[in-house]
Amino acid sequence: MLTLHSAELLVPAAGSAPLSGGAVLVEGDRIARVGPYEALAAAYPHARARRWPGVLTPGLLVRGADTLLERTYYPDDPYETTELGADPIRGQDALEALKMTEARWGNSARRGTQKLLARGVVAVTGRLAIPAVRTAVVRSGLTLLPPAPYEGTPALDPPPDFVWGDPLAGRDTAEEAFHGVLEQGAPARFAVFAVPDPEALLAQGATTCVATVIGGRLLHRRR
Repeated sequence: MLTLHSAELLVPAAGSAPLSGGAVLVEGDRIARVGPYEALAAAYPHARARRWPGVLTPGLLVRGADTLLERTYYPDDPYETTELGADPIRGQDALEALKMTEARWGNSARRGTQKLLARGVVAVTGRLAIPAVRTAVVRSGLTLLPPAPYEGTPALDPPPDFVWGDPLAGRDTAEEAFHGVLEQGAPARFAVFAVPDPEALLAQGATTCVATVIGGRLLHRRR
């Protein structure tokens, strides 16, 4: 099935000129065409149309998957939040008190990956030591990449100013966090944010995400 995703502004890649009223035509798990919405809609009238507000980008990469998914516990809502609260639990002492098992880490990682997808994340970096966590990441659709040399090894108790799960943290531009490009034949992997342009995305943050597509599948949609 063909699906035509369009937004008010399309940014195909870091450094690329934005396209007003741009669209991405998806066939299966690949991008079939990229161009103006009106032209693609006329050429493929039977394609299912999904129109989004804001800016459509290649999707974001976040660093530190091991810290986010193997050193952070995400309570199960609503079953655990009465006792543990809704906020992610971090820190060596707090995690030891939870008496974590591999199965529990896997369940937490599944909840964590959903939070990342809700921020337009399509890829993560890090080395995962817990098999159940790695399985959760693979099943989520997120691409797992090795850490860059400068990332180092996260501490069990990171500093209090560490920004958890924010793909835009420490970036000078939002485009520095883009992963991949939007072009014919490329993987159908992108995100849409309810902001007018990449500059506003950096200012307002990744929580403005309204849709995340990986492998041609709509894995997150703000309702």
